[in-house]
This record gives sequence, C-alpha cells and structure tokens, in this order.
Amino acid sequence: MARYEQSPRHVIDARYLGDYKVWLEFNDGRKGVVDLADELNGDAHSALRDRERFAQLYLDYGLASIAWHDGCDFAPEFLYERLKAMH
Repeated sequence: MARYEQSPRHVIDARYLGDYKVWLEFNDGRKGVVDLADELNGDAHSALRDRERFAQLYLDYGLASIAWHDGCDFAPEFLYERLKAMH
C-alpha cells in the first residue's frame, strides 16, 4: 500500500520557487510555501545543498510527498507542519 493511502495528509502539487523554497498543496486544500534551507544541515539531506540538485525535486505519488532522484525526501507530515500559508 502506498504511503498516500495511509497518510491523512499528502502533497498533491509541488512547485520549486527558488533558493530552497517550495510551494505545496495538500489533499485537504491547504497551500503555502515551505523554506527547507534550515533542514539541509544533516548528512541525510546534504546533497540537496546544491541548489541545482534541489531544483530537481518532483512529486512522488508513492511517498505522498516531494522527493529527489538520489533518494532524498521529506515526510508529508513534516512539510505540513512547516507550511507557511499564502495570503
């Protein structure tokens, strides 16, 4: 079973905005921007410090979140908590 089928909240749309900011839309209609700059300090996401690599994010439907081809991803719950509502 895919994670999105188990998760009450999942990402349904994502757009790279520049720097380390991503616009997200969740299945409950909540939309906004997440700045992930402060989340790239650990080893798990160190490859994403390269802005060109970060810009290659995609929406992974199996994970119900954003991901990168090198195996990096962020849990949808984590992103939802850090979402800044757009006005």
